[in-house]
Amino acid sequence: MGKVDLTYLLSITDGNKELFLEIIDIFVIQVEEIWIEMQVLFDKQEFELVGNLAHKAKSSVAIMGMENMAGDLKKLELFCHEKVNLEMCQSIIIKFKTECLQVIQELEAIKKIYI
Repeated sequence: MGKVDLTYLLSITDGNKELFLEIIDIFVIQVEEIWIEMQVLFDKQEFELVGNLAHKAKSSVAIMGMENMAGDLKKLELFCHEKVNLEMCQSIIIKFKTECLQVIQELEAIKKIYI
């Protein structure tokens, strides 16, 4: 089984294929921008801004059924805002990018079914 669970996305799009595909496309663009910006900001020690991005990303991954990643992003958000466990923050950022790359591949395959 993959990392993505589209049950929620399918329920909110209610059979609207165009909306379903549009939300997937938006997700792909957003997460690519977020993980790049997250790493840049983390390297600059802009932890508050990394936390804000983690908050933004959390809802996006939840829509794609990535519940474990949503939990990790919640931790990242809290750690960055409190400036604690910063060594774990880097690991979460890397995991976020890695899992999103896997999910993007899954989503591209799913899109082919719907197109």
